[in-house]
Amino acid sequence: MKLVTAILKPFKMDDVREGLSDIGVTGVTVTEVKGFGRQKGHTELYRGAEYVVDFLPKIKLEVACSDDLLDQVVEVITKTANTGKIGDGKIFVSNLEQVVRIRTGETGAEAL
Repeated sequence: MKLVTAILKPFKMDDVREGLSDIGVTGVTVTEVKGFGRQKGHTELYRGAEYVVDFLPKIKLEVACSDDLLDQVVEVITKTANTGKIGDGKIFVSNLEQVVRIRTGETGAEAL
């Protein structure tokens, strides 16, 4: 089992969710976050004063999936979140040691 964590531009979230649903992903966790990478923020003008926005709004998407679905999940996120511009985000994949469904007590892949 794997945990896929993706950092995305907020306006791409609906496209990513639809793509994941199409391949059979039944659940995701979404968090609104702020951060920066190579994009390094930007400057904005507010009431005539210029100021720097260091942390840009992003979406953190987490998907727990079986090993055999991993490649499809990464491919869907990569294709649907891509704008071709700096700041598109990153995908991180980590191992899941244990999953437990609280309601039923199911463990492992059955709990996904």
